[in-house]
Amino acid sequence: MTTEDRGTPPVDNDGAGDPRSSSSSGSSSGSSAGPAKRRKLSAWQETVVLLVVAVALAAFVKAFLVQSFYIPSESMEPGLVRNDRIVVQKPSYWFGGEPQRGDVVVFEDPGGWLDAGSSGPTSPLSKALAAVGLYPTGGHLVKRVIGVEGDVIECCDDEGRLLVNGVPVEESEYAVTDGEKCFGPMPNGGSGCRQGWTAGPVPEGELFVMGDNRAHSADSSARLCRPGRESCATDPFVDEDLVVGRLLARVWPADRFDVTDGVDAFADVPDPS
Repeated sequence: MTTEDRGTPPVDNDGAGDPRSSSSSGSSSGSSAGPAKRRKLSAWQETVVLLVVAVALAAFVKAFLVQSFYIPSESMEPGLVRNDRIVVQKPSYWFGGEPQRGDVVVFEDPGGWLDAGSSGPTSPLSKALAAVGLYPTGGHLVKRVIGVEGDVIECCDDEGRLLVNGVPVEESEYAVTDGEKCFGPMPNGGSGCRQGWTAGPVPEGELFVMGDNRAHSADSSARLCRPGRESCATDPFVDEDLVVGRLLARVWPADRFDVTDGVDAFADVPDPS
């Protein structure tokens, strides 16, 4: 009886029926026709990819977290001086949060508040970098919130302190008067400290703001209607929708780096009645 007659499978001469031959054959085939190796990026391609990722990340951070600005004037001295670089945090007033008295905020120009030449970066490169948060942005103002919705601000008590809802506010910790007699001057209404003005009640959704360098800040107090004027088209208040965020830190120059933690000068001010 032949091998075939006994039912034994014939041996394939090319080794296809032998598992060891199959494995060997597969290895041989894989070595010559397996998947191609992943192509490695060149140095310039890696640089482009990293740059794109960095710009995308910076744009995300600017849109949702923090944004950098520079200080264009002396209006917030002594805490912030001209050309300081600062960052503000944007989530501060999200989800129902609102600016509070004492907060230092950055806001868009309500219209005519900025001096000429304070518009921010001017070169194409700096504008492009500013667009994604990699260059300090101009075209904004930095002031301290003095009054919120419903508040009445008065200037001033016998010690030269502002009163908010009838309570004097001690601001000597952060504000200066440059030799004036009170913390509530109106610089565009004449020289010296102008006593006897009242602002408010602050309208719903708006703020009354002032610079810390009280004698050198074109702020809300400078836009109040002066007594005796028959008409007044100025608006001293800032819409909350224009607020970009609250001051987080002064980051440049490096020797002036400081993270802000707010002030307690307004802790005793009652809610408006």
